[in-house]
Amino acid sequence: MRPILLEANQPHRFYRGGPAIARFRGTGPGHEHAPEDWVGSATTIFGDERQGLSTLPDGRVLRDAIVADPEAFLGAAHAERYGPDPALLVKLLDAGERLPVHCHPSRAFSRRHLDCPFGKTEAWVIVEAKRERPLVHLGFRGDVEVTTLAGWVERQETTTLLGALHALEVRPGDAVLVPAGVPHAIGEGVFVVELQEPTDFSVLLEWDGFAVDGHADGHLGIGYDLALSCVDRSGFGEEALARLRRGADEARELRQGVWSVLVADADPYFRAERLLPRPSATLEPAFSILVVLDGKGLLETELGGELALARGATVLVPYASGPGRVSGKVEAIRCLPPAAA
Repeated sequence: MRPILLEANQPHRFYRGGPAIARFRGTGPGHEHAPEDWVGSATTIFGDERQGLSTLPDGRVLRDAIVADPEAFLGAAHAERYGPDPALLVKLLDAGERLPVHCHPSRAFSRRHLDCPFGKTEAWVIVEAKRERPLVHLGFRGDVEVTTLAGWVERQETTTLLGALHALEVRPGDAVLVPAGVPHAIGEGVFVVELQEPTDFSVLLEWDGFAVDGHADGHLGIGYDLALSCVDRSGFGEEALARLRRGADEARELRQGVWSVLVADADPYFRAERLLPRPSATLEPAFSILVVLDGKGLLETELGGELALARGATVLVPYASGPGRVSGKVEAIRCLPPAAA
């Protein structure tokens, strides 16, 4: 099975963005409310049966193709553990405006209240940070009482809410893990490769000024009394924050030309590798998504042939492509699901 070059897949969202994705991919400008590119997606937008799913070049919906042959796409061990589900969603995300403060439920909360085995722990690999002081907001600076949080949300005291979060300056190459439950927002001008669990579960804590009705659509259909119980209201100290982020110069080399990008706490949810061939980087057989950040190179797979790589390309590599090798003056992020073993 050959690696698959994927086209952009940008569903409409309620916040603005998208120009950075167009520049990255080398395409024309799109809709101002297309700030996300769902790459190799078998996940739908919450409440929708179709939007969000990737379509393959041959016209098949990726989710259907995986269901038809899960071992070829995912490998036998992964399919045995997770069924015909990649257990991963990868996005390109361009924050054309600061995102609203929000959070995502954990696996335990999702199983109990949303009938789903996955929550939405996520991570950001920073590609561009265009503002003078590019920021992400992550975790409360001090403990917040449940009634206090509920009041901020009900009255939409957005300045107070945002001010209660840590503001972290980021630069290209940084990687940040965002555990389920932790309130967060990506700042304007920040462009990321986002890895996450394969759901679209979000609880909005802020919506004033955005093109969304949080009272109606911000609580996953379960009401805010219950939805707010998924929020991690504990205060994060500097040491706790440091355990969630890894700078570009702190990546851990796994093997020649392959560097681990995320902190170890991400491993149960997903993995990310930075490929910097010297002169090549070897890849074990695995379902993966390659996002080519810069340069040009070549992907060679034992059973799937060759594919030219260039900045802006996104490639789905099925397990059945076999062992692979990336060569050339190229930099890429390789996104993988959690290890099946």
